[in-house]
Amino acid sequence: MNISKQVAFVTGANRGLGRQLTLELLSRGAKVYAGARNPETIDIPGVTPVKLDVTNPQEVAAAAILAKDVTLLINNAGSSTGASLLEGDLAKIQLEMNTHFFGTLSMVRAFAPVIENNGGGTVLNILSALSWFSGGTAGAYTAAKAAEWALTNDLRLNLYPRQIRVAGLHVGYMETDMTAGLDAPKSNPSDVAKMAIDGIESGSFEILADDNSRMIQAGLSGGVATLYPHLS
Repeated sequence: MNISKQVAFVTGANRGLGRQLTLELLSRGAKVYAGARNPETIDIPGVTPVKLDVTNPQEVAAAAILAKDVTLLINNAGSSTGASLLEGDLAKIQLEMNTHFFGTLSMVRAFAPVIENNGGGTVLNILSALSWFSGGTAGAYTAAKAAEWALTNDLRLNLYPRQIRVAGLHVGYMETDMTAGLDAPKSNPSDVAKMAIDGIESGSFEILADDNSRMIQAGLSGGVATLYPHLS
């Protein structure tokens, strides 16, 4: 995929990784639609701001009608409530699923026909190292990301015959507003954005953006004993 010839739609484009993805795409010559719940917060020259809450079906449908030339969809919009599955507010748990699973699914369902009509292209879902692993806290987020990973795998199989490649980016903690209060090693979102777009350009199905993601993926074959040794 030649990025300079693509028309991209990035959700959650006003801050964090979404903003860096948008800047990286622009630097490589792509046309970019930048989606955000509050489009007035998008301050990147050269993009087309779009009002979009991925949990709002009407706004998702309107975005697909507006951006009818899209060939690259990046599902980056996210939420992190910190809710526990056992004790957290059920509404917060539902928000995580509505954003990461149903929101991503709604965007793909709306834009798959658009991308197909434009000759094919790519969908990139921003996943997480926590798609594969739980630290025992913020279970709503890890469960939603695991569900989004399963969604990505299924959509990959179903959209490939329609000339749409579905890729997933796995990354651990990044220097963003979402992790501002967290004392842990963090990746630079600008570096992650470069790796993500490099992966799209090379046709990768799976992009691992940091050592944590690579380590956890390698441990999957060892099962519970490898990922959670303290349980034994």
